[in-house]
Amino acid sequence: MNIKTTPLEGLLEIYPKVWKDSRGYFFESYRNDWLADHGMDIQWMQENQSFSKAGTVRGLHFQRAPFAQAKLVRVISGRVLDVAVDLRKGSKTFGSYFAIELDAELHNMLLIPEGFAHGFSALEDSVFTYKCSNVYNKESEGGVLWNDPDLGIDWEVKHPILSEKDLELPTLREFIERYGGL
Repeated sequence: MNIKTTPLEGLLEIYPKVWKDSRGYFFESYRNDWLADHGMDIQWMQENQSFSKAGTVRGLHFQRAPFAQAKLVRVISGRVLDVAVDLRKGSKTFGSYFAIELDAELHNMLLIPEGFAHGFSALEDSVFTYKCSNVYNKESEGGVLWNDPDLGIDWEVKHPILSEKDLELPTLREFIERYGGL
């Protein structure tokens, strides 16, 4: 197991040890002690899975307290560009984002703490899964516009496929004016 810190506090890249042989491969996709060793005591409440066609952009989504969620994300098949935006009030990296390619061949993961908006673009047809530290609550959901010019995220897709909901999210400035942060 290799866990790397990122420039955004609490956001961790996780690379599990993979055992391969002539039959295929095996790896532990989650162990609580991995995170505990890095000061993270997270109890997972829900797990989600989605399929996205190549070119799909989902996000940037979050949930407000008391239903805020930490997430442990990975792809089962395919590749995605995974993005987390720091929206934590008082954070020295507030408004900054981190992007990483999650690849089913690498089996890598990203731990996203509460207080981040999250999204991804499918670089190829992909099955995406994520554990959540809290259950979904419609009244607590929110987000930031995926192509906000102040964020300047390169989603690495030419003709993004988006939901109507994601097209109507506020910009980062509008979010700050309305809520100040998470």
